[in-house]
Amino acid sequence: MAEPLGRVRVDAWTWAVRLFPTRSAAAAACRAGHVRVNGERAKPATQVVPGDEVLVRGGERERLVVVQRMLVKRVSAEVAQASYLDRSPAPVPRERVAVAAARDRGAGRPTKRDRREIDRLRGR
Repeated sequence: MAEPLGRVRVDAWTWAVRLFPTRSAAAAACRAGHVRVNGERAKPATQVVPGDEVLVRGGERERLVVVQRMLVKRVSAEVAQASYLDRSPAPVPRERVAVAAARDRGAGRPTKRDRREIDRLRGR
């Protein structure tokens, strides 16, 4: 396990602690503005140190983690979880998520009436 003493790039650190599947995905998320360090928008080369708050937006939820240990190499899930303190908000329960308008397979195209009902359900 490589553990440098100084600073680490945010894209390398978020990949190493398994917040992203690849380092290029972590860098792309930084460039797109989905990663913040201490409330500031982070570029891939932004340096993080222990105590920094890293906010990652992506997928269905938002992750807020506090850096505990510096890592540059990908490690096991247990070591990765020990490297940060997770302060993420609780995920939305599945019962509360609105069900999208689902049609039976092979039912054909929706009629005008069906489209109006779908739009009404979506709040349009």
